[in-house]
Amino acid sequence: GRNVLRKEGASKVSGAARYIDDLSFPHMLHARTIRSTIPAGEIAAIRLNFDTAGFTIADYRDVPGRNIIALIDDDQPCLAERAIRHSAEPVLLLAHEDREALRAADVQIDYRQTTPVYDPAASPVVFKTIDIVKGRVEDGFALADVIVEGEYRMGHQEQLYIEPNGVIAVPGNGVGEDVEGITVYGSMQCPYYVHRALTALLGLPADKVRVVQTETGGGFGGK
Repeated sequence: GRNVLRKEGASKVSGAARYIDDLSFPHMLHARTIRSTIPAGEIAAIRLNFDTAGFTIADYRDVPGRNIIALIDDDQPCLAERAIRHSAEPVLLLAHEDREALRAADVQIDYRQTTPVYDPAASPVVFKTIDIVKGRVEDGFALADVIVEGEYRMGHQEQLYIEPNGVIAVPGNGVGEDVEGITVYGSMQCPYYVHRALTALLGLPADKVRVVQTETGGGFGGK
């Protein structure tokens, strides 16, 4: 008969909660994703218009496992190889110990643009197919008292969290002396999804990938 207090409520309202951007590790590098600026086309060339000394730069060729985001279907690369499928698609990863130097790095990508398809009905790509394996749809319609048909459209939506999205990757498993594998700390609500994706991306066995869910400011399905 009593309200149950949120166990993290006091730390969040007092400002004591430590979110992902509050965490730091020795010799930590800051990372930045270079993303496409067109909705459809091919990468023609990538130009690094800055002094690359001290930078770590990675593209799809540096992915040690499979260059895919293993979640629902294996249809989305982690880093674009040639084809650009949507605006803001990840192309390059940059890392540097100085966050301001990282932000100042000028990367230019030349494209061969193609015409994007914005109408789902005109797209040759089917995102999802649902098969009815029990009964007949036609029989259901025949027995229905009322049939409602319509087309419904909704614009893009993004949830608004009270903390930055982010991750920190640390070599090793974070416990003991085992220096193999990787530990990833991040603002997320589904650490097992991230674990599955990382094992495929890094080509590592499951016991060499450790995922730690840090303080979460909000989820709403977007994490």
